[in-house]
Amino acid sequence: MIRRDLHQQNRLAWDAATPAHSSHKRDEARFLRAGGTTLFDDEVHLLLGTGPEGHVLEDIRKSGARPLSGLRLLHGACNAGQDTLSLARLGADVTGVDISPTAIAAAQTLAEETGIPARFVVADLYDWLPTQEPVFDVVFMTYGALLWMSDLDALYAALARVLKPGGRCIGLEFHPLAMMYEQGRLTYPYDGGAHVVGETGVGDYVAASGTALAPSGFVEGQVGFKNPHATNEFSWGVADILGALRAGLVLEVVREYPYANGCKIWPDLVEQPGRRYAPAGGAVPPLMLGWSSRRPE
Repeated sequence: MIRRDLHQQNRLAWDAATPAHSSHKRDEARFLRAGGTTLFDDEVHLLLGTGPEGHVLEDIRKSGARPLSGLRLLHGACNAGQDTLSLARLGADVTGVDISPTAIAAAQTLAEETGIPARFVVADLYDWLPTQEPVFDVVFMTYGALLWMSDLDALYAALARVLKPGGRCIGLEFHPLAMMYEQGRLTYPYDGGAHVVGETGVGDYVAASGTALAPSGFVEGQVGFKNPHATNEFSWGVADILGALRAGLVLEVVREYPYANGCKIWPDLVEQPGRRYAPAGGAVPPLMLGWSSRRPE
């Protein structure tokens, strides 16, 4: 069941958290104008349909290629637009949609300051998607997007309808198994869309992650941020995600990763090359889940 009321409560938490997150990032506009990117190789591999290995972003930078040219791309749950504009720098005609007006205002300001063209929309995806025609070549959603979505079947059915025939849906998420833990303790349910109330709201995970989430340069920024708004999250397991993707889509690629891009999702993770976090040693569980699915021709 779609819980628009809970989505709006989450909007308040994101409106509060976004300025705190942005306060730690040094001159993102200058960074992006100079050719910087906030993307990771893993998501670009999924976008281009290439294998999981190799430094594809470095290859693109050196060649000056724009591999997404000619593609119309929807970035769902785009937050403050850094990834959206990085996708546009790869040539895509991008529309970013997010429920937080504060995040979208920051995205629009960043687009103006960089001169990178992109469209941004304030909306709940569940309300916006049914108003759209099947005009997109790619739908892209990553990193902590699905836990805010109250009905995965309805979401992916709507996403499938806005894709052109042959269009693809790309996702990369922190692994549902990894998201069961907090401070090293098994805390949260695994699947079924179980509703979890987060009394402390959206925290300042950028401050905790350092340069991994601030490639333009990390600054101390706002200290001791406390979110006044609780959140409502929904626990989706691997079977939930892959099952929902079958709503009008054909699953083509599934990948698991032994590291987390950008975000220090567990306190004992250690930053690795490439802005990745992973355990320092021992057995490594899957920390991310990625996929690519396609709307049939």
